[in-house]
Amino acid sequence: MSVNTAQSERPELSRVFEHIEAKKDQFVIRLLDYLRHPSISAQNIGMAEVAELLVSMLSRLGLDALMIPTSGHPMVMGRWERAPGAPTILLYGHYDVQPPDPLEAWISPPFEPTIRDGRVYARGAGDNKGQHFANLLALESHLAVHGRLPCNVLVLLEGEEETGSPHIADFLRANRDLLKADLVVTADGPLHEAGQPIITYGVRGIAAFELRARAANCDVHSGHFGGVVPNPIWTLVQLLATMKNADGKITINGFHDDVMAPRDIERAAAARLPQDSEAIKRGLGLARLDYPADRPLADRLMFHPTLTINGLHGGYGGPGSKTVVPHEAFVKCDARLVERQDPDDILRKIEAHVRRHAPDVEFVRVESTPPSRTPLDAPFSQLVQSAVQIAHGVEPLLYPSLGATLPDYVFTKILGVPSFVVPYANADEANHAPNENIKIDCFLKGIRTGAALLDALGGVVHSS
Repeated sequence: MSVNTAQSERPELSRVFEHIEAKKDQFVIRLLDYLRHPSISAQNIGMAEVAELLVSMLSRLGLDALMIPTSGHPMVMGRWERAPGAPTILLYGHYDVQPPDPLEAWISPPFEPTIRDGRVYARGAGDNKGQHFANLLALESHLAVHGRLPCNVLVLLEGEEETGSPHIADFLRANRDLLKADLVVTADGPLHEAGQPIITYGVRGIAAFELRARAANCDVHSGHFGGVVPNPIWTLVQLLATMKNADGKITINGFHDDVMAPRDIERAAAARLPQDSEAIKRGLGLARLDYPADRPLADRLMFHPTLTINGLHGGYGGPGSKTVVPHEAFVKCDARLVERQDPDDILRKIEAHVRRHAPDVEFVRVESTPPSRTPLDAPFSQLVQSAVQIAHGVEPLLYPSLGATLPDYVFTKILGVPSFVVPYANADEANHAPNENIKIDCFLKGIRTGAALLDALGGVVHSS
């Protein structure tokens, strides 16, 4: 294929931008209308209704739209494939939202969208309805101005992202033919705190587990039985100390075997990111960062796996003293994984470590998601960067990986295509929290970004 990555507006895109500017007030009103419809996946509130609403929206745009059942909430798909020789972009988003609780913390009701100080406040405003709706309006704007799209487009909107995407992997495996694309773009997450656009090329995976220790059949007196009855809290503390040492090194055999070291291009991109360890320490009241002490901030969040104790529970925690030896205790942990680490393999290695050091402790798998990584020099990377710069007027920050976990692996490992996360929401969107919001300016720039991506792909010609 050949690619035109010139960082300037083509006349065709300028006309689309003019259309977006002329329709911006209407677009905001339509966003408010969309946000009025609850779609809380965890509670199965409004899910079928919003899925049907999206099918209707996509059909009115001129896309071939359908709702595909899963074992949970349905997937919504839209297709426009009338650009022979042009690539196909898959635009992913999710139509489910988090529960709005606690309701009393909302200034205005979560499903009565309100505009205050240049922001739209509602559940789903930033995560993720406002962002994928911006992409739908980008499609609409191209079709309104030119009567066609510059490239082929698939839209995939999931209804279970907020509950861990339990069915998306099986859905993609079963529907590979429906989802043939050259690249995936996800509009989700926040811009940089300074408002600068970002592109993320990967995410860490996760392997979560519990360790459960039991001894006597009830709590016993620490004077009568201390030193006689084993203490399950000490069992867990001593086991945990064999898994990570005081220098911050994870000491589980084979844990690091498959870690993919970052390439020079990724290290260089990470080094260019704004990094202020002192600000983090000030903001969180820390005297130091976690060990190893000499590890750069970006490296900590992108290129190294972690092992975290999320909570240790057992015994008495009330006021005063209660002199007992508890009879049971448990700890919840997670490991964040980097590219090429397999969560199942890591969990097997952790379980083997537990069997070796504390055979009476029960090991329980909780959840796992593989990591994902798209190379910074992958096909379409320069094109995506150029489109984001055109829409925002500044160069985007390039994140080789996020520290958090998303189901991005379904695109890179199941579909086998490059995947880019291009956020549209403001950094203080308060997603998952009361008073979730999106700045209207960010929403409109999101529409521009989606339009610029489509236009840029129109300049790509597949080699025969």
